[in-house]
Amino acid sequence: MLDATPRQDRLPDAPGIGYKPQHFSEILEDSGAVRWLEIHAENYMGDGGRPLTQLRALSERFAISVHGVGLSIGGEGRLDPDHLGRLKRLVGWLNPVSFSEHLAWSTHGAEFLNDLLPLPYTDATLARVADHIDEVQEALGRRMLLENPSSYLAFTESTWSETDFLAELTRRTGCGLLLDVNNVFVSATNLGYSPQGYIEAYPLGAVGEIHLGGHDADTDDHGAPLLIDSHGREVADPVWALLDHALARSGPKPILIEWDNDVPDWPVLRAEAARARDALARIAA
Repeated sequence: MLDATPRQDRLPDAPGIGYKPQHFSEILEDSGAVRWLEIHAENYMGDGGRPLTQLRALSERFAISVHGVGLSIGGEGRLDPDHLGRLKRLVGWLNPVSFSEHLAWSTHGAEFLNDLLPLPYTDATLARVADHIDEVQEALGRRMLLENPSSYLAFTESTWSETDFLAELTRRTGCGLLLDVNNVFVSATNLGYSPQGYIEAYPLGAVGEIHLGGHDADTDDHGAPLLIDSHGREVADPVWALLDHALARSGPKPILIEWDNDVPDWPVLRAEAARARDALARIAA
């Protein structure tokens, strides 16, 4: 079992990648390419086997961020105590530098939906999400980060902007934020607002991690542009430009390259990480 004392308080302001087992050997051999790795919590909740053995080895060389996709922070009902218990056990032995989840819901009663679904931004939603964040932070004994969603529709009953909603959650719960720049670009394109304006309204002081991923372009039934947050290709040039816009206001941050579908060979992923390093170097310069 790993030492329970954190090795550092925060992720380094450097590129990281979403870890995939097919890259295990190359990451160890080419460890200078990235300084931290992120895993999906639900892939490592078992009792043993090769995945946990590899993760233990990686955790001795790299800072680790745990990213959850199954807590359903925005769900109507209570959080699943069994799932939260499994997460607590993982975080307990791994002792990651960071833990994050999504501003979304994925459960209905006893059913789990394999998607991250949007929420109306109302006072009632705010109170429910804040209660759930408090429960997670108390169970894990650590601050969590909350990720802004990719959106394909807006709710007429919303009374908060997304940026104000997130800012109020940080005030009420003390949680931090995970800024997904690709999600901002996808949502802004789909819903017709300025991605730069969103960044300027975002509570950047609460950001503990930035995500970048690829998206696919489509059109809706009316022929308007529709972007899909696919995580299955390289980061688009306009998203890199939006990252520069964010970093110019926030300063350096840990930047993760997410590539979860049609995962490429290591040199392709390494090149994306190098591009993130270049963005951080421009800020430092």
